[in-house]
Amino acid sequence: MRFLRQSLTGLFLASLTLGLLVYAAALVGEAIQVRMADKPHVPQNRERVFAVNTVRAEAGAIAPGLTAFGRIQSSRSLELRAAATGRLIDFAPEFEEGGRVTEGQLLARVDPAEAQAELDRAQSDVLDGEAETREAARGLDLAQDDLASAAEQAELYERQFQRQVELKRMGAGTDTAADTAELSASTARGAVLTRRKALAEAEARVDQAVTTLSRAEIARSEAERQLKDTEIRAGFNGTLSAVSVIEGRLVSANEQLAQLIDAEALEVVFRVSTQQYTRLLDDDGRLRQSPVTVTLDVYGTDLVATGVLTREGAEVGEGQTGRQLFARLDAARGLKPGDFVTVTIDEAPLNNVVRLPSSALSAQGDVLVLGAEDRLEVLEVQLLRRQGDDVLVRAAALEGRDVVVERTPLLGAGIKVRALSPAGAAPVPEANATPAMLELSDERRARLIALVEGNGRMPDEAKQRILAQLGAPQVPAQVVERLEARIGG
Repeated sequence: MRFLRQSLTGLFLASLTLGLLVYAAALVGEAIQVRMADKPHVPQNRERVFAVNTVRAEAGAIAPGLTAFGRIQSSRSLELRAAATGRLIDFAPEFEEGGRVTEGQLLARVDPAEAQAELDRAQSDVLDGEAETREAARGLDLAQDDLASAAEQAELYERQFQRQVELKRMGAGTDTAADTAELSASTARGAVLTRRKALAEAEARVDQAVTTLSRAEIARSEAERQLKDTEIRAGFNGTLSAVSVIEGRLVSANEQLAQLIDAEALEVVFRVSTQQYTRLLDDDGRLRQSPVTVTLDVYGTDLVATGVLTREGAEVGEGQTGRQLFARLDAARGLKPGDFVTVTIDEAPLNNVVRLPSSALSAQGDVLVLGAEDRLEVLEVQLLRRQGDDVLVRAAALEGRDVVVERTPLLGAGIKVRALSPAGAAPVPEANATPAMLELSDERRARLIALVEGNGRMPDEAKQRILAQLGAPQVPAQVVERLEARIGG
């Protein structure tokens, strides 16, 4: 019984295996027939659609900004030099580095003892000259009176001689009396000539006395000037720089003691290319007085000042290119001579121009715009200016078109795209966006505070403002990034 059961089980399994093999062979055969009889199946391709950012092109009048780098300097500076040789005395408390002085203030004095003695001698010579002039004038008066007296006597003797001649003609006189009268008249005329010579000598003495007095007065003026040169005074209101003297030091003539800088009359000098220079000229070829904005990056707090273009350099300069320009600053609060700043000049407005991101412009000078059925079209534009990350372009058919903001090698004419932003909707920044804030560790905060306190070129006002920000529980991320960028943080 057991044998029969096992035999039937083996027969069942063998029949099942054979059936499965036959079914498998039928499936394979059917598949081969279908493969050989049917046409190959080709999957249908679908067109790829790219997502792009677009911006609506709006034309208008835009004033481009020309950016350059320049240096702050004072339009009025004065080198304080010693005009006399000697020992420095009488120092003013403000005569030090960074000292503020006023116009006409006495800063220092060279020992005036020798100059004062020379002035006293010159004054004495003037007194002698004045006395000699008075004496010569009195001598001239006496010589004139003496001449008048001699002339009067000569006239009397001449009349006496004429009477003797008349008496002789009438027979009442003698030849001896006539000869005696004639001799006396001749002697009187000789006395007149002698008095005239004395008068001429007196006049010459007066002239000589006047000349001597004039020379003495000149010597006195020279002595007064030398005495005045011992005083070192401020020529205008300003700040002292490069002070290199101490009290009691011996100085020589024309030695520079300090430099006086007018911190209120600041200007910026910068250089632009010749092409940029031509944009700043008016129709007459003269430099326009264009507005200027000066910016100094001071560790997260920008110092900004405004001004106007005033003049240009007379020559290019050896080894230089472009043009050197000068701009007068109106209120340069916090800026100092020597600061390296960024200068932005407002050019003349351009009409019918469109501002686009620079990534929208290709190297061939064209942009991609949305056309019919959301397919891209290539539009050639004229590049007018580059303004940082933006460009100013002009094209006749660009007004009101949707321009692709970012171009990639996958985009081109005829490509179908999907605009991520609605037509004409440009991203608008939030008006009251809150700046990102950071919580600093004690070590990080102490390192930044030490950096700010150790910076000698930072203005005190900016330093106090930044230190107040660093002392707060949360610090603006922008301030932290700028500070750490300077220490490799």
